[in-house]
This record gives sequence, structure tokens and C-alpha cells, in this order.
Amino acid sequence: MVGVVDGDTLTVRTEGHAQLRIRLHAIDSPERGQPYSGPALQLLADLVANRMIRFETVDTDSYGRSVARVYVGDTDVNAELVRQGAAWVYRKYSDDPALLELEREAREQKRGLWALPASQRVPPWEFRASERSSPAKRAPDFVCGRKTYCREMQSCAEARFHLETCGLSRLDGDGDGVPCSSLCR
Repeated sequence: MVGVVDGDTLTVRTEGHAQLRIRLHAIDSPERGQPYSGPALQLLADLVANRMIRFETVDTDSYGRSVARVYVGDTDVNAELVRQGAAWVYRKYSDDPALLELEREAREQKRGLWALPASQRVPPWEFRASERSSPAKRAPDFVCGRKTYCREMQSCAEARFHLETCGLSRLDGDGDGVPCSSLCR
């Protein structure tokens, strides 16, 4: 089983039935609240839904997620997202010439997010940096590991933080991407 968290993150159930959060290596898709985040998530879902995936772990990130290249059959999902204009090459973590060429082609052909006006094409790493630097937009200081159940959450924002940042998938019992349905209606 594969669940899509956002345009560059999956949750998979392994053969041993453990859940594993996977962050796609070398790419970065629009964040929630950014233009094209919904279509990027949908494209990833379309690529992996009801399919067996294979992944090659490259690293583990600071949130404990496996950072990996993901494949469905012969399709490199990471590269396909870039090719279709649903993600940028994450230059901080990759200078893969093949991915950079796919991004250049998508940009020239105005596929996906590249069809948006230039003012709406803010790379996700820049978007995140601006969100962190703006006190009015900054999330409250939640901490992973202190709370693990919906009954312990004080707000939808806190529940969403624990689901998305900490990978606490139990908060999304029905798998719809919304944590703690009683808080996040």
C-alpha cells in the first residue's frame, strides 16, 4: 500500500507491514499553500496508486524519513515528476545532469508549474524560508515526540505538524491526508 503525503513524500507499507515515510530524493515539489501543490500531489498519486513500488534509499533525513529514488516498473518517479513539471530539481541535494535537463525541457515547454506566471513559480525551498522568517506566518513551536495521539493535540495546526513533520501517521486513521478528524473538520 502506498499513501501520498504531498508532491514529494510517500508513506508505504512494507512486506512486514511496517509503515515507512519516503521523501523523494533530488526533487522538491510545491508546498501546501503554493500554486501547483495540488496537481503535484495528484500526479504523484497517479504514478504510484495501486502499484508495487521499488525504492533505493540514498539517505535518511532529519525527520527520520528515508530519502530515496522511487520506481514503478521501469519508471523513475522522481524524474517523471520533474519531466512533467510537478517538481524542481532540489539543487542543494542534486546536480544530476539528467534531472537538470528534464527540468530545462519542462520549463521551455511550459509543462506543469512552468505554465504558471513567473511570480507564482517560487521554488519550495525559498517558500519555506520566507514562511520561517515571517513571524505572522510561522507555525507555533511544536516539538516531535511529546504527543502521539489526537486526544493530546490542542489544535488542527498541531495535529497537522505532527502528521506532516514528525511522520505520525496514526493521526490520519482514515488515510485521507487530514489528521485528527475531530479537530480538523
